[in-house]
Amino acid sequence: MVVATPTPLLRRGNKKTSAFGVSTIDLSEDKSIVSEMIVKACEEYGFFKVVNHGVPKKVIARMEREAVDFFSCPVSEKQRAGPATPFGYGCKNIGFNGDKGDLEYILLEANPLSLSQCAKTISNDPSTFSSVTNDYVSAVRKLSCDILELVAEGLWVDDKSIFSKLISDSQNDSCFRVNHYPPFIAPNNHHHHHHEEYNNHWDPSELEEERLHISPIIPSVGFGEHTDPQILTILRSNDVSGLQICSHDGFWIPVPPDPNEFFVFVGDSFQALTNGRFTSVRHRVLAMNSWKRRMSMMYFAAPALDAWITAPPQINNIYRPFTWREFKQIVYSLRLADSRLDYFKNHTQS
Repeated sequence: MVVATPTPLLRRGNKKTSAFGVSTIDLSEDKSIVSEMIVKACEEYGFFKVVNHGVPKKVIARMEREAVDFFSCPVSEKQRAGPATPFGYGCKNIGFNGDKGDLEYILLEANPLSLSQCAKTISNDPSTFSSVTNDYVSAVRKLSCDILELVAEGLWVDDKSIFSKLISDSQNDSCFRVNHYPPFIAPNNHHHHHHEEYNNHWDPSELEEERLHISPIIPSVGFGEHTDPQILTILRSNDVSGLQICSHDGFWIPVPPDPNEFFVFVGDSFQALTNGRFTSVRHRVLAMNSWKRRMSMMYFAAPALDAWITAPPQINNIYRPFTWREFKQIVYSLRLADSRLDYFKNHTQS
């Protein structure tokens, strides 16, 4: 599926946007084929889309409704759930080291006890909020485990639960985040229909801009470029664009939104667990001239704090063994775009 003609966009050096078809994997197909496809996607981009994923539409719709209700509240009500330290409600500030973005969010620990406690400050109906969120988190956790078991099969690992048991551990440190990118306000109401049309185009050509009678607007950074530190991220967004991933050769690739399916990201920990065979995918969100709100929900699948992140012993292990707790401490000490795994390379590596 061709999305765009390569055209320069933002970012250091010569990084540009590029046309790209997202790897789409049907989880209902034969397991041996699916496992090979997932491994290939993890190697090539560290990113893919899954269909026939088994998460009921009503579970997704209910979660989205709860999130929309929360973000529609007055600021004073939302602030009761903040500030995010790191969990809770946050606005503009991402982390503790000066990173900012054009968004607001809630970040929650993905376990039932914590969710029921947080729900009291997030919702006027906390039991419904915690029940709906638990249903969603349970469904995407199962999806994460299914994908991780397929990866083990595709890598010909004897223990098919070698990765999934890190997530199914009752002490897992997974978290759940909902990002809300407020819409731009149209400068001219009578041009509103033009802008909606414009939103369906990535980097429109000069002729297209002239036809729509609009000037190009420099996109703002909704969420700056980064990799995710966990093992896997399962993302679902509404139908508003903005997500871009960075290919290994430095091109920024716009990802068309698909509200019915899930996108899967390889995280830093998975890169270490596979000794660099998989690469965590660098990604960002740009506010791309949209007059509609963008909302995304991410489940970050992480092991228990004391779990060891290490690949099976090999002749040339790139990373030294480390615990998730140790890695998290580095994550919190660095800026969003920093390469955290560099701190854990073996000294024999260049």
